[in-house]
Amino acid sequence: MPCLTLKLAGEPSATTCADIARTLTDLTAELLEKKRELTAVLVETLPARQWFINAGSLESSSKNSFCLDIAITSGTNTKQQKAAYIRSVFLAMTELLGELDQASYIMIREIAADAWGYQGMTQEYRFVATQSL
Repeated sequence: MPCLTLKLAGEPSATTCADIARTLTDLTAELLEKKRELTAVLVETLPARQWFINAGSLESSSKNSFCLDIAITSGTNTKQQKAAYIRSVFLAMTELLGELDQASYIMIREIAADAWGYQGMTQEYRFVATQSL
């Protein structure tokens, strides 16, 4: 049940945003083994003139950039899975957006199971409810 927040420099088309959301959902399901039907992708854009790397605006750069923040339940993925995910997302975003500045970030935030959930129930509650006593 991951929630992904993607911030993009510039104004990509609606088609590009849909392609990005589909790609991120696919990679999250395949590499992190998360349920597609519970994967939310939020796409936010900022004008390139408001995106700075090394104190310079991307407005004057030929490169693109993004920042992806994904929240998952703590302890549900290995270091190898997370590394493969970060690598694959960067490559996929390069294909979708063109040349990227190296300062394009992917953050995987691991949140304690008792500190988040969906449909009004925490992940911890869901886990405990499936255990037989």
